[in-house]
Amino acid sequence: MKDLMNTHKVTMPSFETTSGFTALFYKEVKRFWRVSFQTVAAPVLTAILYLMIFGHVLEDHVKVYDSISYTAFLIPGLVMMSLLQNSFANTSSSLIQSKITGNLIFVLLAPLSHLEFFSAYVLAAMVRGIVVGLGVFLATCWFTDIAFNNWLWVLVFGLLSAGLLGALGLIAGIWAEKFDQLAAFQNFFIMPATMLSGVFYSIHSLPSIWQTISHFNPFFYMIDGFRYGFFGASDVSPWFSLSVVGAFFLVVALLALRLLATGYKLRH
Repeated sequence: MKDLMNTHKVTMPSFETTSGFTALFYKEVKRFWRVSFQTVAAPVLTAILYLMIFGHVLEDHVKVYDSISYTAFLIPGLVMMSLLQNSFANTSSSLIQSKITGNLIFVLLAPLSHLEFFSAYVLAAMVRGIVVGLGVFLATCWFTDIAFNNWLWVLVFGLLSAGLLGALGLIAGIWAEKFDQLAAFQNFFIMPATMLSGVFYSIHSLPSIWQTISHFNPFFYMIDGFRYGFFGASDVSPWFSLSVVGAFFLVVALLALRLLATGYKLRH
């Protein structure tokens, strides 16, 4: 009996080390899932409305890739747009709410490293982004025939982009001190960068100056690479898009980890 108790005592620290991360991750997933009608169903409905309006109006007037209808071209863009916006919203809204209500202190007091803190929030954001993206795809794929050229590209760009926007949302949530600051970050950066990234058009249809500007938008590479997984066609090389998105994710993740490690605007 003593040997069994001693064995139990030896294994407990390992369990306690992982339970903090697990609990925080579970809390963040449950937080958005409890209001899934707003956090999941509403973005899916918005994407369907975009598809119905733009697809109906532009189907016979816009030709992007050979043998690919405009409606089919639009679906991956709407999926990725929804995924990006909701991944960002999950971490940013959670942090700003915790800061304003004052319950963030309970998370900071838990025996969590800044890496575990980062991972729990970003992984939960990825879950929400992927759930919403999958919901948008399932709701819109009935409107037209859409094939998959390579599932691996779809998966890689979907996961990497969701993680990137989750980490960016973490930075925004740390920086913002009130809701209107966060709203400004989302309305003047996230929304324009997403809408002007090629969701509704190919950049080759733009004047040369706007094509050049689009190449400085990292959101363009996320959507273009993701769309390549469906059609095997893209505006730029998918390998180049992957390198840009990967580098951007690394920079954003390291910055978020640095802010967490120093306690910037988290510890007063």
